[in-house]
Amino acid sequence: MEVLMQLSHCSKTSAPQTRTYPFTRLAHTDHSPLFIDGSSVEIVKSTKFLGVHLAENFTWSLNTSSISKKAQQRLYFLWRLRKAHLPPPILSVFYRRTIESVLSSCITAWFGNCTALDCKTLQQIVKPAEKIIGVSLPSITDMYTTRCIRKANSIVDDPTHPTHPSHTLFTLLPSGKRYQSIQALTTRLCEQIHNILHYFNLLL
Repeated sequence: MEVLMQLSHCSKTSAPQTRTYPFTRLAHTDHSPLFIDGSSVEIVKSTKFLGVHLAENFTWSLNTSSISKKAQQRLYFLWRLRKAHLPPPILSVFYRRTIESVLSSCITAWFGNCTALDCKTLQQIVKPAEKIIGVSLPSITDMYTTRCIRKANSIVDDPTHPTHPSHTLFTLLPSGKRYQSIQALTTRLCEQIHNILHYFNLLL
């Protein structure tokens, strides 16, 4: 609290300009109010950061719903272009630039923890686009896999990255063909570590 008050004075932050965003997996939790210069700071259930909707309970349904709605609106313009008799190559370019870019925005950060229902919601955007264009398109899972491999490549190429395989965070198995997993206290963290190692092992 004292650190927050010091930061508020340094950055000239006031309570009306500030929102607190608590993270918790508990269903019902009462958070202590935060005060800046005697004024209470509003506590919000979710926030948007770098285009990604973050919910206080660590779920991604809100973010998925927002992405789906935005992509659904752009499907209309794809349909209009199809009605104008544009060829499939042009329609595919439009899809990648205006719809797939929305579906895959920061996908490496949130898709791995999405529920099956969230994945189905996003995939329902891809299927109509395939019918409109008349060609096969990458599924939402393929988009995620492609971008994870791309991210893993960029990490491997950057020795200064905190999760670079050369650091002590990951060690090779005696066979030298795969990285050894590290222990984690929660199932969620274990799954995340497994996903990271999966893409690192693909590069060996």
